[in-house]
Amino acid sequence: MSRTILGLLLTISTTLAAELVLPSELFSPQVAQKVLATANTVQNPAKYPQWTDRDKGTWQFFSPDTWTSGFFPTTLYALNERLSICPTDELKATDWLGLAQTWSSAEVPLETKTTTGHDVGFLSFPFIEELKVHSNNQTAQTAVNSFANELAARFDPIVGCTRSWDTTDPTDFTVIIDNMMNLEVLFQSANLTGNHTLIDIATSHADKTLVNHLRPDGSSYHVVEYNSTTGKVIKQRTAQGYADNSTWSRGQAWGIFGFANMFKHTQNLTYLETSRHMAQYFLTNLPGDGIVPWDFNAPLDPPRPADSSAAMIAANGLLLLSQGELSLSPANKSGSDFYIDSAIQIIANMTTLAWRPEWQSLLANGTVNNPALNNLTGIVYGDYYFVKNANDLVSLGIATCNGSLTGSTPSSPSASVSGSGSIPSASSTDGVRTSSGAARSVQGRISGLAVAVAVLGGLVL
Repeated sequence: MSRTILGLLLTISTTLAAELVLPSELFSPQVAQKVLATANTVQNPAKYPQWTDRDKGTWQFFSPDTWTSGFFPTTLYALNERLSICPTDELKATDWLGLAQTWSSAEVPLETKTTTGHDVGFLSFPFIEELKVHSNNQTAQTAVNSFANELAARFDPIVGCTRSWDTTDPTDFTVIIDNMMNLEVLFQSANLTGNHTLIDIATSHADKTLVNHLRPDGSSYHVVEYNSTTGKVIKQRTAQGYADNSTWSRGQAWGIFGFANMFKHTQNLTYLETSRHMAQYFLTNLPGDGIVPWDFNAPLDPPRPADSSAAMIAANGLLLLSQGELSLSPANKSGSDFYIDSAIQIIANMTTLAWRPEWQSLLANGTVNNPALNNLTGIVYGDYYFVKNANDLVSLGIATCNGSLTGSTPSSPSASVSGSGSIPSASSTDGVRTSSGAARSVQGRISGLAVAVAVLGGLVL
């Protein structure tokens, strides 16, 4: 390992030390109160929250056959996990597991009939969580295996991917970056059945995504269209981002998490390097206020909306990436600490911006689909990853249940390192509410460190 590079990284980390604070809202009693209030809402026939309105933060409900319907039951499982790791009297007063199982039940019929396509992976999340509690639950096992088989049936060996959206043209084979998240169900089912073909499908899909969705700078295309007859790329474009050549932040977040997860399952270093590359782009392209925009390349005038859901997904992906760094031999602890600190800073900045005590959702300032003018809302998957981030910080020994850091992470570099001049600066990205001084800028400190960490990671390997 180069002493010069190592010394540079340690010098930057030490010299720029600054206090890093978790937002108290992560462990606020309101988290459980709000989720419980939604869980107690009677929906007959069953419907699931997906996003809120923009004015009062009231949940809008949709049929179970919607790609997001697995997230609210999974949030209930997350609070059941919170009960085990942070057993407060308030959490003890609710049967979170029973609520989670009840809310998952309306998804069971989707095992054999669903229109969600590749998003069966997201639908499987609550059943995967159930198996963590009751590994022999036959209903959950059947659900996971059925969803995995449905996703596997969408695989085309010529293209090398699982099809995302269905199209009227059978030769048009569409794949979106989001599908990296759905690969988890293939691994879960393979563990249950021993069917290695499912792992082969997941690996092929990830390999093709790596080649055709990523640009040289680590940014990503949202959509890649293939010709199913030849397997060749027809077009690389966006559907929910600003432009075909721009970077939609939630897609970038899915990629950070998805490739870190692929490394977790396979120990293939290429996936770890890809997650690092995508994380570096995400972090170095944050604006001056550290607020995650809907699209990194969208114009600042008019103000571009933020996306709190992209922020929470990216933060969780960074925590997963940090664990990948620690699993190396020798462990890349400096890289791991860097990603942990970056995740905490993103969570802090976005919570300051988007926490709404009066809303039914935990967070506001989510962007579902900006081209369709669906923005500035609460989003169910943003809330789920908000809860999961807090759980993971405690489970990893980084934070305590009262929301303080344990001291096992290093001091966080401050914003005094200047970023690249090519990175745009903005006072606010959401167009409605600016972040307060408590949400410190993350862009500057990260742009100085990301390159050092990336180089260090490469030398460790």
